[in-house]
Amino acid sequence: MKNRYARRTIGIVGALAAAALVMSGCTGGNADAAGEEKVYVQAIGDDPMGLNAQLVSGAAASMFSAQIFDTLIRIDDAGELSPGLAEEWELSDDGLELTLHLRDGVTWHDGEPFTAEDVKFNLEEIVELQTFGAALAARIAGVEVVDETTAVVTFTEVFGPVLETLAQQFMIPKHIYEGTDYVTNEANMEPIGTGPMMFDSYESGQQVVLLKNPEYWDGEVQVDRAVYPVMTDPNSRASALFAGEVDRAELDPSQQKRVEEDSDLDLMTEGFFAQAITVMMNGLSPELTDPAVRAAVFAALDREAITDVALSGLGEPTTGFFPPSLEWALNTDVDFERDFPRDTDAINEALDEAGFPRGSDGLRFTLDVRYISELSEVAATAEMAKSQLEEVGIGLNLVGTSASVFTEKVYTTSEFDLSFLRSTVGADPSTGIVRWYACNPNRAAASNPSQICDEEIQAAADGALGTTDRAQRGEHLKDLQQRASELMFYAPLSWYYGSFPTVSSKRWEGQLDAVATTNTVPWTTMTLK
Repeated sequence: MKNRYARRTIGIVGALAAAALVMSGCTGGNADAAGEEKVYVQAIGDDPMGLNAQLVSGAAASMFSAQIFDTLIRIDDAGELSPGLAEEWELSDDGLELTLHLRDGVTWHDGEPFTAEDVKFNLEEIVELQTFGAALAARIAGVEVVDETTAVVTFTEVFGPVLETLAQQFMIPKHIYEGTDYVTNEANMEPIGTGPMMFDSYESGQQVVLLKNPEYWDGEVQVDRAVYPVMTDPNSRASALFAGEVDRAELDPSQQKRVEEDSDLDLMTEGFFAQAITVMMNGLSPELTDPAVRAAVFAALDREAITDVALSGLGEPTTGFFPPSLEWALNTDVDFERDFPRDTDAINEALDEAGFPRGSDGLRFTLDVRYISELSEVAATAEMAKSQLEEVGIGLNLVGTSASVFTEKVYTTSEFDLSFLRSTVGADPSTGIVRWYACNPNRAAASNPSQICDEEIQAAADGALGTTDRAQRGEHLKDLQQRASELMFYAPLSWYYGSFPTVSSKRWEGQLDAVATTNTVPWTTMTLK
């Protein structure tokens, strides 16, 4: 039944795209001069649980929100900031006052004006409900509306990544949400924003449809209609993309060899925050309490081989804790190749000296390893790690589970020795990378699960939060990396891009154009062939 449905879906997608491109009329004003509607098709793997990422977490919600909503400040994949709904801003020298100068004449999709009142409502009511926004909202003392295009935000204390965090907050309309239950408001599934695309319809199990915003403030949108068919079978998504029936889709890494051979297809490597395949160690595990043992375990993992084989070459082996794109915060004195070489003789000697000789079976000890089964590239990494660590006498018991079980066993109950995960670097180190090293006494999910709480690391993390001066923040973050290399309980193995979308240029050119905001499509610059 699944395959029959998949084939039917592909046929629907192809028919839809073809019909839209050759038929005129019934376009509701969304047609070009020749009367042809320009349609863009992106396959999605499942029904979105929500379309408003301010109130619902998840990759699908973030993707749709990036097309429908705008942020006050934009941020690209390298962390560079640029004007969004705020065309200018000033942050006071003490970091406690932020003045936002908004664009004049911007309207919501329903025609209502976007004003400073919307900004005040979002910062005082909505931002605290978003994952990264909570830390920012906790420091907001209040928002003053000076006039319709000026808002002044005051803070109770300095928050280092204030601008980067603000750049992740989608503005939603006060006149739609005020006085309602924000989380259950029907607009979360029929969103109204100021972005380049407007919500049109959603059919569960079938598709989401967006329409061109004819009043978009940042240029003429080149697409009349964007269709997002739900295609749960990865092979069906791949077939549709290869056939030119969809313009963009996320493919299984195993499909990328075929992508490389097709001149019309490209795996995107930019436009998204960097992702990493990481290893996490439980500092309370009897075999892993010694930093020297943890260092030996990390050194035994062949990052290059993992990247080439487990990740199908879709990444770059790491040489440090931060990606090269974060040049301002990267500690170049930390070098994995120099500090943790895969020298099996040296690794075996270090494990002997640590008091773990090989037994009669050739093993020193066995570690329980957890990973999320659905992440095929992570499962493949765990399989390779098993053979690599056996070379130095360490056995691995691989335990793949669902994401919910992984979360409980790793973060809540600490029932693991090693774990492998795919995670995103995020918009700023303090809100992304640092959470894997800072103290986590409450055992929050998606944060340091090692049970190691180091004073030096925490002081560096706090220091980076306590100033908005990027140079000073960078020095604190470099200190954090130095100490992390001494303790070695969490580290990236590869900067991975295999989970990014693949695009087809058979119908649309310019899909790889640079974007000022991550996770967005270059709606105003790409062109239909």
